[in-house]
Amino acid sequence: MTETPSPALWRFVDEDDAASLTLIVETPNGPHLRRIPPALPLPAHIEHGKAAEEAAHTAAATWGLPDFVFQQVTNAAKGSGSREQGDRILIASHRGAVVQVKARTIAPKADALEANWIQKVAAKAMSQAKGSVRQLRMLPTDMVNGRGRVLHVDGNDYEWVSVFLLDHPGVPEGVTATWQPTGMPSIALTRRDWDFLFNQLRSTTAVLDYLFRAAKEPAVPLGEEPVRYYELAAADADTPPGDIDTGLVGEDDVLYSVPQLPQAPAGDDGTRAHLMIRFMLEDIALSPLADPLTEANRHTMLGDLDRLPVAVRAEWGRLLLDMLDDVPKVPTEHTKWRFRRQLDADGTRQLIVGAATRFDNTIRTAFTSYVQLRHHEVTSRTGKAEESSALGILLTPRHDGLRPWDTSTVRVHGDLDLPEEDLRIYGTLWNRTVEDGSPVTQD
Repeated sequence: MTETPSPALWRFVDEDDAASLTLIVETPNGPHLRRIPPALPLPAHIEHGKAAEEAAHTAAATWGLPDFVFQQVTNAAKGSGSREQGDRILIASHRGAVVQVKARTIAPKADALEANWIQKVAAKAMSQAKGSVRQLRMLPTDMVNGRGRVLHVDGNDYEWVSVFLLDHPGVPEGVTATWQPTGMPSIALTRRDWDFLFNQLRSTTAVLDYLFRAAKEPAVPLGEEPVRYYELAAADADTPPGDIDTGLVGEDDVLYSVPQLPQAPAGDDGTRAHLMIRFMLEDIALSPLADPLTEANRHTMLGDLDRLPVAVRAEWGRLLLDMLDDVPKVPTEHTKWRFRRQLDADGTRQLIVGAATRFDNTIRTAFTSYVQLRHHEVTSRTGKAEESSALGILLTPRHDGLRPWDTSTVRVHGDLDLPEEDLRIYGTLWNRTVEDGSPVTQD
């Protein structure tokens, strides 16, 4: 058993199981034991290199979302040959990652030789990733995600990070991958590191944000990414909340501050509440699209919802379950509404989740007016209409036994140019105080 001190934790490596890692993390509630299991097993009956790619894809699609994980695209012509666009590509919101998976397909040699081989394939991986991004920026192309759906990707629409992902049965201790600067953020991980990040965060957007953040830090030895994660998580826990313009939210709204990187794994509270957000993502992903919506619109909505901070998802899940239980408890022909709203610090993105007693055309129209009104109020104050958006998601209970609720979405962006009369009606409907009291007829 070996021990290495770190600012926020102790690291223990079980010499009988080098593929596993156990951390003892100091938290405000006392020491927390965190075992990092080995990477997912490789699929059987597949060539090793391809199996490593499939396993990396499976981890990202299972703990993240398959809609954000894209298969290697059809080779783009380059002279008389062709060029690969990366083994796997993650895309969510405005960020993307080109992931080059490299596997050691023969028995490892002496540590010094293995270290040299790792440096060689790391340099090759980063060069390939740089070329893939350059190609995507010069020649936008169609890509297929984990659900078999096509998204047209223009590399200029995203900021990119390159990932060298190593599948190796025994990385020599202390090996740090190096490469020549590529002009873009870059990071090296083992497959165990990759699986840890997705299992810890359960959000593709959160993993992408972490990759960009960690890529700015000094490189760590391969296999040590969980250690760095908990160091950054401990720093987040000690960071005071940032300032926010309270005028962007209502007087009765409550401001919450959570660390960007939670120390506890997503869903670690022992309940299924954190799965509510995943259920909603799946509802959006599996619903048929009505004209004129496209798969690009769906991908945008999924990205907006997946931006919800990991640390608040369980609390949101509990609240949403309470909303669904509460909204039917009104007299016949009445409608009860409940809302929760999340606003990014710069005011350019809103996520509005609500529940209503039932769903019909009147409810749909009223909910649309609510989302439009809140978007207009915020953009009028920030002056950032062109770069701002609001995603509204409405849950309405079902009583036919087929499923517990229906999920409906409304997304608006930019300057809505709402007529003054519409704004007056929307304000009358939605900006009443508690003292106003009486029900309102929705017409």
